[in-house]
Amino acid sequence: MRRADEAGPSERGAWRRRRNLWLVVGLTALAAIGYSTYSLLLQYTVRTHAYDLVIFDEAVRSYAHFQPGISPIKGYHNFGNPNFSVLGDHWSPIIATLAPLYWIYNGPQDLLIAQGVLFALAIPPVWLFTRRALGGPGNRKATIAAYLVSITYGLSWPIQGAVGFDFHEVAFAPVLTAVGLERLQAGKKKTGLLALAGLFFVKEDCGLLVAGIGFAILVMRTPWVSRWIAAAMIPVGVIVTFVEVYVLIPAMGGKSGYYWAYQELGNNMRSAAVHLLTHPLVGLHAMVEPGAKVDLLLWLLAPFLFLSLLSPLSLAAVPLLLERLLNVKFPDWWHIGDQYNAYLIIILVFAAVDGVARLDGWALPKIQPGWRTGRLPLAAATVMAVVSVALVPHFPFGSLLNPNWYHRNWKQEDAVLAANHVPNNVVVEAASNVAPQLTSRDTVLLWDGDGLSPLFPDWVVTCTSDGEFTFPTIADQIARVNLLKEHGYVTVYSVGGYLVMHKPGIKA
Repeated sequence: MRRADEAGPSERGAWRRRRNLWLVVGLTALAAIGYSTYSLLLQYTVRTHAYDLVIFDEAVRSYAHFQPGISPIKGYHNFGNPNFSVLGDHWSPIIATLAPLYWIYNGPQDLLIAQGVLFALAIPPVWLFTRRALGGPGNRKATIAAYLVSITYGLSWPIQGAVGFDFHEVAFAPVLTAVGLERLQAGKKKTGLLALAGLFFVKEDCGLLVAGIGFAILVMRTPWVSRWIAAAMIPVGVIVTFVEVYVLIPAMGGKSGYYWAYQELGNNMRSAAVHLLTHPLVGLHAMVEPGAKVDLLLWLLAPFLFLSLLSPLSLAAVPLLLERLLNVKFPDWWHIGDQYNAYLIIILVFAAVDGVARLDGWALPKIQPGWRTGRLPLAAATVMAVVSVALVPHFPFGSLLNPNWYHRNWKQEDAVLAANHVPNNVVVEAASNVAPQLTSRDTVLLWDGDGLSPLFPDWVVTCTSDGEFTFPTIADQIARVNLLKEHGYVTVYSVGGYLVMHKPGIKA
């Protein structure tokens, strides 16, 4: 077999295509293995939580048994309904596609692995989009830049935040967004639009993302889709969101206003929109106060050298950003970390790629004629990749640099020992970090201190050594333990700050 440098042009082209194929496949597989392993280590070292891993585990297991996504832990805590479907909380029917995994192995590990694979599957369309935008298959610098941008996406802090916090429906968003935009860029309109339509099943507000993408394409004046299709995406996305929030979620037992977080603007979508239009300064103030909101915007844009702002495609992120920044109720929505920013990562990456391509093709030739050689996109991609690597120690993947992180400490061992003393096939209230250790074999509820009356199930696993989710103070946790004792519960096992409690007379 002849070497690549001894072959003719067509053979060299075929050899490069095969090489790139295997390199992209290898990069995708490496990312999938890395993400999944990290998440599984979180589960092993008792760093996962009742909210949200157990919620999704119960829901997908319910789908696997051909039930409508029932999550007792979510239903009891938030809605007082043990037969509550998660479709009444968020419209995310797409997670039902993971149900067959539970026919193979019955545990939350299925979701953690699936999430890693889904995030990694966005890498091929990221690579294709970047190479095509920066010069095409025959451009060596564009090909190298495509690998660097793929690495930038793979190590980006929004992906780290999502991988580092249990499992969420956002796992489907990057790959659907990336495939949709890349296929539109390639002229494959039907495939692209079908992928973007898949976002309607990820979460109820993803219709706003589709509307934003339609508006961005309209402003870009690209040949991706006709102007009427791009224009139609705007009302379709808004209408789908409206229907999911005000029709489908209530139909599944939820409340359309449950996550309404704009009380300062109005009591509903219409009144808030009118208030913003008539008092725009109020909206601007809400978007920058508190200062954490400004920090979020800087963290979203700075790793991409603010190049995203040079592309109209960045406008696609505006609806979801407004949804989060205008809220006055949920600080987590503007938090740097967790899962919310993963909805925007593909938009930011693709906008940065388009931005540097525009800069390379428009501004620089005017400043320096003949300068357009592909050096600028390659330099920008290199800097973005270096920045993403440099930021790793400051985000979840930085924990991989600590050898002790891979092993359970004594507190985590205590949590596992406590879980091991709960029988199988019982109803159990459990402390947040213990709940994921039980969910594959028991019906798990949250050991709840949110002002609700105790449910007094068969078994309870409490914790008084550390602050627990929903309890204001450790004193409140101790008071709840005493209340259980007053109702006849006895401690059958104690380790560290964990108590495994059972009420005699209740059959195990």
